[in-house]
Amino acid sequence: QVQLVESGGGLVQAGDSLRLSCAASGRAFRAAAMGWFRQAPGLEREFVAAISWNGDNTHYADSVKGRFTISRDNVKNFVYLQMNSLKPEDTAVYYCAADVNRSQATMTVSEYDKWGQGTQVTVSS
Repeated sequence: QVQLVESGGGLVQAGDSLRLSCAASGRAFRAAAMGWFRQAPGLEREFVAAISWNGDNTHYADSVKGRFTISRDNVKNFVYLQMNSLKPEDTAVYYCAADVNRSQATMTVSEYDKWGQGTQVTVSS
């Protein structure tokens, strides 16, 4: 079992940076692919970034490529999302997710079976 708790969201201005953290518990975390997703009001949950179990492979949505960086610390059991040059369109609830059946990163929402409660990110113009 993997349990996930996100933190680090908040209200910022366009151009600012934020770092989201996801604290993971459970032995399966270290072998699991991890992802960040987001959901804005009235829209479907969308992929943001994903990382393989050892951090060697990462994937990003085109909308965040070059601005966001996903990383993980398998000693401290954390996954991070560094978000730079934030835009108003980045406003959403951000979710951390684990794919405990896969070690390589995937961008497919339905592949992830463990989810955190989400953290709100609001970017004002």
